[in-house]
Amino acid sequence: MIDADRLSKVYARGVYAIRDLSLKIDKGEFVFLTGPSGAGKTTFLRLLLREELQTEGRLMVHGRELASMSSGEVQTYRRSLGFVFQDFKLIPGKRVFENVSFVPRVLGVTVEQQRRRAFQVLKWVGLQHRMSAYPHELSGGEQQRIAIARALVNEPSLVLADEPTGNLDPDLSLEIMNLFREINARGTTVVVATHDRELIRRVGRRAIALAHGSLTEAV
Repeated sequence: MIDADRLSKVYARGVYAIRDLSLKIDKGEFVFLTGPSGAGKTTFLRLLLREELQTEGRLMVHGRELASMSSGEVQTYRRSLGFVFQDFKLIPGKRVFENVSFVPRVLGVTVEQQRRRAFQVLKWVGLQHRMSAYPHELSGGEQQRIAIARALVNEPSLVLADEPTGNLDPDLSLEIMNLFREINARGTTVVVATHDRELIRRVGRRAIALAHGSLTEAV
C-alpha cells in the first residue's frame, strides 16, 4: 500500500529531514514510526499527506506516485486519508458534532448524512452523548477521541497519526492505542508516529525506527 524507494527530503542549506529511505507498509497493517525528535517521522507523514514533495526518490500509495498527482487528484487522494494530530486541532468555537462533520460538510454531504455519520463514529469512540459539547468542556482523552472520530468520519483506507498520545498519561495513551487497534481490525491501514518505545512494546505492532531521516531498525 505504501512504498517508499530511496526517498529523500532536503530543506534549506542541504539539511536532510529524510535521507535515502526505503520501506514498505502493506494494506491492513498497523505500523509505528519511532525515533527521537528530528528523526524524520513528521516529515514522512507530511509527504504521505502530500503536503510536501520529496527531493529525491519515489513515494507510492495505492500504486500511485504522489509527486505526479494533479491538484485535483491530490484532493481526491486526501479524502481517502484520516489524520490525527498530537494537539487535537479541534475548532474551539464549534461543537463536537460540527468538528466531526466538518469534512463531510465541505464535501457537500447533506445535513442528515452528516449527523448520521457523526453519530456513528462518535458512538464507536464512546462519545455520542457529547455531540453538543464544546472542546473546552472535554478532557484531553475525550478531545483525542473526538479527533479520531473526525479522522474516521469519511471511512478512510489509511489513518495517519502524529504523536497522538504525546499529551496524555500512560493509561489514556494505551486506551487511545486500543482504539487504533480496533480501527486496524476493521481493515484500515494505520501508521502512528511516536517516540514512546514502552507504548510500542505494550501495543505489540511492527515498529520502523528512524534516526536523522534514515532507517535504523524495522521490527
